[in-house]
Amino acid sequence: MPRKRRPEGTRAPNGASSIYLGKDGYWHGRVTMGVRDDGKPDRRHVQGKTETEVIDKVRELENDRKSGKVRKPGHAWTVEKWLTHWVENIAAPSVRYKTLQGYRTAVYKHLIPGIGAHRIDRIEPEHFEKLYAKMQESGAKAGTAHQVHRTARAAFNEAFRRRHVTESPVRFVKAPKVEEEEVEPFAPKEAQQIITAALDRRNGVRFVIALALGCRQGEALGFKWERLDRENRLYRVRRALQRQAWQHGCDDPHSCGARFHREACPENCTRHRNRKNCIRDEKGRARPCPPNCTRHASSCPKRHGGGLREVDVKSKAGRRRFVLPDEIFELLMRHEEAQQRERVHAGTEWQEGGWIFTQPNGRPIDPRRDWGEWKEILAEAGVRDARLHDARHTAATVLMLLRVPDRAVQDHMGWSSIRMKERYMHVTEGLRREIADQLNGYFWNPNRDGK
Repeated sequence: MPRKRRPEGTRAPNGASSIYLGKDGYWHGRVTMGVRDDGKPDRRHVQGKTETEVIDKVRELENDRKSGKVRKPGHAWTVEKWLTHWVENIAAPSVRYKTLQGYRTAVYKHLIPGIGAHRIDRIEPEHFEKLYAKMQESGAKAGTAHQVHRTARAAFNEAFRRRHVTESPVRFVKAPKVEEEEVEPFAPKEAQQIITAALDRRNGVRFVIALALGCRQGEALGFKWERLDRENRLYRVRRALQRQAWQHGCDDPHSCGARFHREACPENCTRHRNRKNCIRDEKGRARPCPPNCTRHASSCPKRHGGGLREVDVKSKAGRRRFVLPDEIFELLMRHEEAQQRERVHAGTEWQEGGWIFTQPNGRPIDPRRDWGEWKEILAEAGVRDARLHDARHTAATVLMLLRVPDRAVQDHMGWSSIRMKERYMHVTEGLRREIADQLNGYFWNPNRDGK
């Protein structure tokens, strides 16, 4: 059907779309999509070799305008440009340090090298799925690919909210499947063995607190005497200790760390006895520093922002209070007495920071050293190897076994949602046996009166 033409001599209404044949021999269409930032009309231009082709393009723009799916005016950004802008200017000021570090790793190590050259409005879900597949073929774990997927989803959802794209492509991406690692909480006997081994060490009560109260590692290492209410035997969790990466303060980070840049070892490297120190991965691929490496900031004479830092707890729910069990309170009092003796012995070498758990010179304990000590305690106790975070799972499971109400458990563990109990509370063998005993008593108890 031919397009209906306007009577000659009449004028189209303001904002109406227009289609015309240009002097260049191409058909052109112009559609008003809204208003630009400067207040002028946002007129989009399309062109084609035939009038029918341009009519279809104009109608597509008009449908987008009607549905509200209008991309911002101007040239579309590349994926690399958007991701860099998002992570440095949008995410960085608003997320926690560790979250930002995860975003940066996903963006600079995986997303930009893999799909950064695409235009943001032309990238397809299949591009992401192929990237995740290549990552796992190269040896990356499914959890790593899933972290990259979550980062991409956050970045492109923000691009959609800001109208850089009319639809987030990650919305339709099939996320990598991650098998949940089954956590086995420590049995009562195992917990007792761990406590016995821990109390033979300087800061042993710190690991007792991990098992009994379920504190996160950063929370426990961030304990300070000033937050302990001795009269009411109560501790207020407010801050946590965290190790953060150093940042270069110099003008040329690449040259600053030049003496630490790594070159790839040959395939039959004889320089390193330990294969882990060899600058190649398990499959024999070279993994040297990149050509424009800007890492190694810890050696920068003007370094800043790194080291052990006191930060806010993970969430608002993490700001909570513990009423300490009598045994733990008494252990803390004995620990304080021992620390006072250390303070006197250290003399001027003691660096007072008010920390409950310290190095022999009063400085706080590095999380990596704390993790290493946990592994040593497990070995001394003759207990199976486990993560330090499994102590938190154990504490939550014990609360379930003690029939503590859900609302109280949520407050004690510092969870933002009680749904977290599905992750942290586990059905133990002892509980399974208790269920079996109860079933025996219900169905096969000869003394039952039939009720």
